[in-house]
Amino acid sequence: MAGALDDSGSSVLTETEREVLGWLEFGEAARHLAGEVVESGFEPDVVVAIARGGLLLAGAISYALGIKSCGALNVEFYTGVDERLPEPVLLPPMLDEAALKAKRVLLVDDVSDSGRTLAMVVELIRASGAEVRTVCLYSKPHTALEPDFVWRKTDRWITFPWSALPPVTAGE
Repeated sequence: MAGALDDSGSSVLTETEREVLGWLEFGEAARHLAGEVVESGFEPDVVVAIARGGLLLAGAISYALGIKSCGALNVEFYTGVDERLPEPVLLPPMLDEAALKAKRVLLVDDVSDSGRTLAMVVELIRASGAEVRTVCLYSKPHTALEPDFVWRKTDRWITFPWSALPPVTAGE
């Protein structure tokens, strides 16, 4: 992805190269996606987030759908802007797969970029004997797995409101 270089020589994306999501728009998107799930006739028993990116969206959608049964699966894939590990990696704590047997699962993530994380987790959940549908705020044109429900499609790098700033450090 094109962009200027900062003082350290790292790539810096300009605003025109980014899709920027604000908190208010996030709330509208979550409600819209919950409406699409309802309109489809799919009635999830449980909402599962792919952490960390899917945590806030999963919470918002579970509230909008009135579903109290929620869980998360920790997956690491991205290490920086457009930088990934060779394969997605599951991190502890692990999801209780046995609890998903014969359930209808709504799997939630922030974006289906390559689609590899989403595909890996879908297969994991299906292997537990559950029916699964996927929902993401965004999908990219080159994704290997198009979510069942998606709010927007973009080919730009996405700045989410929860990860727009660096981590808080001591003394701030």
